[in-house]
Amino acid sequence: MEPDLRYPIGKFEPVQSLTPDQRRECIDAIAEAPARLAYAVAGLTPAQLDTPYRPGGWTVRQLTHHVPESHMNAYTRVKLALTEEEPAIKTYEEARWAELGDVKVTPIETSLALLENLHTRWVLLLRSLSPADCKRTFRHPEWGVGTVDVLIAQYAWHGRHHVAHITSLRERNGWR
Repeated sequence: MEPDLRYPIGKFEPVQSLTPDQRRECIDAIAEAPARLAYAVAGLTPAQLDTPYRPGGWTVRQLTHHVPESHMNAYTRVKLALTEEEPAIKTYEEARWAELGDVKVTPIETSLALLENLHTRWVLLLRSLSPADCKRTFRHPEWGVGTVDVLIAQYAWHGRHHVAHITSLRERNGWR
């Protein structure tokens, strides 16, 4: 069977709560995401950065800018859930964001630095949370009610997911 290039590590499986060990593993994955993304794109040429990771998919450049954009939204969602009673969170049109002019002209190093600095703050916050904090809720217009644990698990997966898009493209194309 042909692998699904959209989901090289599989689809995200939502969970409402994590064990302390699962939470620690997910937070560690979030902490590692900036370095993993930087390693995945290291040494790529401009032409390679502008190559879609799959037919009809985003380019490596778009993916590199998308990850910090998405994770900024997640960081904000966590902070809202921690400071408000079941806040309604806003979605965003990520596909349209990927087409904006800054994605085409901003060097990827800018987004790599943004991701690294964002994750420094985010991981410090996540590691400070109590089990009760991780059960705090938010309301998503499409998913319904979710917990901080859901976001922790989802964004641990999200970073690995997009890094795998790039690393699997590199493998398929023999880009070393």
